[in-house]
Amino acid sequence: MNGLRFETAAPPLRPDPNRVDVACFIGHVARRSGALPPAVIEGLAAQGWVVRDPELARGWRPGPWRADAAEIEALLHLPVAVESWAAFDALFAWEARPLEVAGTRRCTTYLGAAVRSFFAHGGRRALIVRTGDPWPVLEPAGGRAAARDGRLAELLGPASSPVEPASWRGLGQLFGLPEVALVALPDLADACAADVATVAVALEPPDSPEVFVECSEGREMPVREDVGLRSLAPPRCDEAGFLAWRDAIATVRGRIARHHREMELVAALPLPRADLRSTAVAGTVWAQADFAAWLARAGILAAGIDDEKDERGRGRPESAFVQFAWPWLRTRHGADLPSLLEPPDGLLAGLLARNALARGTFRSVAGTPLAAVHGSEPVLSWSGVAETPSERLAARVCVVAPAVDGWALRSDVSATALEPWRAGGVSRLLGAVLRAARRAGEAALFEANGPALWTEVRRSLEQTLLAFWREGALGGASAEQAFVVRCDRSTMSQNDLDGGRVRAEIALLPVAAVERITVVLELSGGGAALPVREVA
Repeated sequence: MNGLRFETAAPPLRPDPNRVDVACFIGHVARRSGALPPAVIEGLAAQGWVVRDPELARGWRPGPWRADAAEIEALLHLPVAVESWAAFDALFAWEARPLEVAGTRRCTTYLGAAVRSFFAHGGRRALIVRTGDPWPVLEPAGGRAAARDGRLAELLGPASSPVEPASWRGLGQLFGLPEVALVALPDLADACAADVATVAVALEPPDSPEVFVECSEGREMPVREDVGLRSLAPPRCDEAGFLAWRDAIATVRGRIARHHREMELVAALPLPRADLRSTAVAGTVWAQADFAAWLARAGILAAGIDDEKDERGRGRPESAFVQFAWPWLRTRHGADLPSLLEPPDGLLAGLLARNALARGTFRSVAGTPLAAVHGSEPVLSWSGVAETPSERLAARVCVVAPAVDGWALRSDVSATALEPWRAGGVSRLLGAVLRAARRAGEAALFEANGPALWTEVRRSLEQTLLAFWREGALGGASAEQAFVVRCDRSTMSQNDLDGGRVRAEIALLPVAAVERITVVLELSGGGAALPVREVA
């Protein structure tokens, strides 16, 4: 023993309840060996997963909702808050994904890559829900398809109940995480992918001194094949994989729309296989040639039933709770991933988190330069003038593409087909308003339901919206033009009053960012310039 050192444990900080930059990453990653740090134990105790017990050597015992101490020690299906990449690295073996079933070589998990990009691009706080150890990159033929349903069940937690914390698994942990604003499942595309292909790389035989050896039968000595990360194809989805991914996305966005309307899903589109196509009377569309058209035919970006319903004024459509990101990226950090490619959901989540802290979540992140990106799969064309398939895709997907000014995020949009909800900042603004409104409602709990309470709630909401208007999130020359709040007898039915419910109605005018201005200069036959028109 070289000495005795005392360290003061930092108390767990309660985040601002109106904070809109906190991300939750749900996926597969191994747990590093070692005892749980005191900060993690404090966080789990605050949520009721463990109970502090100084009489035990580890300092805790299982709480009422999780009886298996081994699961708790492994941080399996438990939310763990990290506020830096170093804190994540200390808890999780993000670089320990096996390449082969019985092999010893390892690579980085997609969850680890997403969290790394999140913090590298400005994220400050993340909650990690570990759903198990990562599966090997290379599996026996048919192994991925056979294990797909089980892996998706671990991620989505279909049996989770809002009122039973013991049932919370995977995505179900969101029921106990009201601080989360951004949700990402970095393993989702990989879980739905087809069998991973490899490219054989021939190696020169190693140099050796010339010596006499036993006579052989004329055959060449076998050279061990090197299946490096560069030679591993990234996960790609066939038609069955895309259908499974589409259904999983529908499950996630449906649960967010029903139970977590203050949150938003950030998801990377899967890479399609080269032979993926859609055949119809109108012609054949290959996914790799026109991804936007193929996604529309597959029902991933088409106007759905929920969009048609919400056109009649039923609120935000389910697709507005999702921001897709494309394509997969080569970054300065991604040399430890198969084919050196990482899904862009972690990067987009980091940009949105940094934007929320620095400028406001309602502002667009389109145009943000990405110095860490140096390639993509596929490489998208971006002219800024002519309409290309990439720019058509950018109307519904957050696209990263190179141009004369370098690599940048070219669009910030939600996946909805409805124009009023298309801008990503508008959807995030509504989430922030709902979060603030919920806090105002919580402050009024257990108050007598009557005109005095209604006035208090209305004034609280008006003050919240006034702050948004002053920051530039709402339009209008005055606050009266920017928003209207009603909370009186006309907004509540007799059933609401009998049930002790208070209903407030808010109408507001969000400001959508202009991401591009097109200037059209027309010339007459004689060469005279006609008036210039500008189109936003």
